[in-house]
Amino acid sequence: MTDFAWTELDDAAVTTARCLAMDSVQKVGNGHPGTAMSLAPAAYLLYQKWMRHDPTDPHWLGRDRFVLSNGHSSITQYIQLFLSGYGLELSDLESFRTWGSKTPGHPEFGHTAGVEATTGPLGTGIGTAVGMAMDARFVRGLLDPTAAPGESIFDHRIWVLAGDGCLQEGVSAEASSLAGHQQLGNLVVIYDDNHISIEGDTSVSFTEDVLARYKAYGWNVDHVDMNSDGSIDIVGLDAALQRVTQVTDRPSIIRMTNIIGWPAPNLRNTGKVHGSALGAEEIAATKVILGADPGKSFDVTNEVLAHTRKVVNRGITAHAEWNVRRDAWASANPEKSALLTRMLARELPSNWVDALPTFEVGKEIATRKASGDTINAIASVLPEFWGGSADLGESNLTTIEHGGSFLPTSSTLPGASDHGRILHFGIREFAMGTALNGIAAGGLTRAFGGTFMVFSDFMRGAVRLAALMNLPVTYVWTHDSIGVGEDGPTHQPIEHLWALRAIPNLDVIRPADANETAAAWQCVIENNKPAALALSRQNLPVIDNSATRDPALVGRGAYVISEASAAPQIIVIATGSEVSIALEAQKALEAAGTATRVVSAPCLEWFDAQSADYRESVLPRTTTNRISIEAGIAQGWWKYVGTEGTCISIEHFGASAGASKLYAEFGITADAIVSAARDLLK
Repeated sequence: MTDFAWTELDDAAVTTARCLAMDSVQKVGNGHPGTAMSLAPAAYLLYQKWMRHDPTDPHWLGRDRFVLSNGHSSITQYIQLFLSGYGLELSDLESFRTWGSKTPGHPEFGHTAGVEATTGPLGTGIGTAVGMAMDARFVRGLLDPTAAPGESIFDHRIWVLAGDGCLQEGVSAEASSLAGHQQLGNLVVIYDDNHISIEGDTSVSFTEDVLARYKAYGWNVDHVDMNSDGSIDIVGLDAALQRVTQVTDRPSIIRMTNIIGWPAPNLRNTGKVHGSALGAEEIAATKVILGADPGKSFDVTNEVLAHTRKVVNRGITAHAEWNVRRDAWASANPEKSALLTRMLARELPSNWVDALPTFEVGKEIATRKASGDTINAIASVLPEFWGGSADLGESNLTTIEHGGSFLPTSSTLPGASDHGRILHFGIREFAMGTALNGIAAGGLTRAFGGTFMVFSDFMRGAVRLAALMNLPVTYVWTHDSIGVGEDGPTHQPIEHLWALRAIPNLDVIRPADANETAAAWQCVIENNKPAALALSRQNLPVIDNSATRDPALVGRGAYVISEASAAPQIIVIATGSEVSIALEAQKALEAAGTATRVVSAPCLEWFDAQSADYRESVLPRTTTNRISIEAGIAQGWWKYVGTEGTCISIEHFGASAGASKLYAEFGITADAIVSAARDLLK
């Protein structure tokens, strides 16, 4: 909180914000003006008074974070970024939702200065904010564990604006339940309860007592009624913010009622004002009510702009005061300071890879087990590395041994720590995904989360957002095929590999054995981008080949794991558990005089990024007899085998039986490869 005091100029600034919301949508001809009009005073109050931020440095480590969960109202945030001096100009508001603008239809992380997260898919912003709050607590515990509450340079709040739609989405329920359990007192949600969505009054589908639900989650709840004219009670909201910021042992939600589109005389409180331009006549009439000039568009007086941009000086002052405290902390904590410097630079300790395990040839090890061993090895040298599972830690093998469970200080469970390294997301896959995004957006730590691969469906929206934001989240998806066995078709991910490979900017890695798994983890950590590990439940032979231990080769995405005895007549491309099957088939084919090359292809995204010469060296155009083998649908394999090749795959759901039985019944075998090769050679 600053010493900011509300004046007539602030009233004028809010009126300006309402008019800019109308004008921006009207100019482009589409958008969501209604929420931005009614939310203008709340957003303004946050940016001008309650949020700690420095518009001259949007990445200041000591800043508060702001998430606009109802991202369709992006113009709400863009206007405040413009008024606050984040670098947006009036011309950027005039080019709202147009090609090449800094003001796209929904807030985009990394695109517009001051936007902390890509939002728009409703509810996901709340989940992301929960992750940000978790990350703040973990970082504080990692770097400044002995500081008194509220006294650490790493203490900050996460502020969220959310709407009726966000509160209806299931992911917000998952994430809010988790936040209440974790007692995230640094999280404040302002719920814009205007009772309108696209289909009109929300009473057609949404009549629950939201605050009662949140109280049951363990949140602190507050309420601000609207003024008699339907506008936001700014004095009441300010008082509510004062109250909730005194609560530090629970997250807080303020239910704030208002009329959407206020004060438009004809369209306020309608579904139309939610997602359509008001039209020239309605805008003019609204401006008259607001006391603005109806003949002017994008009108911002110098006096208003000079007043709102005083927040820049307040931010610079707060930043400078924080710098003094940071310097004192660094002097008192040189080792922690060095760790922070390394984490900020996204650098890794020298020789950190020496800690990675190698696995003995001749043994059989599930790649999920190899991953678990590798996770613990990485954790031993990267204190910023943490993660967990959606209640499947014992199956995904994602537990950092002796890492402590990330739980609030009130927890009496064994091993509990408010900055523990083991994340227990509960059976909340979607919330786990959004929380991981919030953690990764913090930019300091390295987080991972696990579940069964078939349940990647439940969190797909969050995974897509991570890829869109290029956040270095790592997904540990185990039980990656019919090798799940007796659990049957509901748990056997037949279509998932290609469904996930369809997401741009997501690296999907399916390692062949334990050593390739460790090498893949090294590549994931060094690449620093979204990645998914698809890992086997069943044991796989540790392949007798040094290539699987070479991250330089594994990082190519596909490589020749076993060369043909002569110019290859057949190329077999395999991933994961099928690589050892391909090597078995190679022996039979070579014994029969068929020169056969086997390619391990752990990550097709990495392979596609290689030079044309390298790709040609692995899959030469002259060898058109190609076979892919993967225990899932063939869908995208035709790109690699060509029209003259063939795919050994599963084009139907699985069944309940042992893994070996299913592989035999469904033809994922060395004999099937040999037979396919003979057919091609005919």
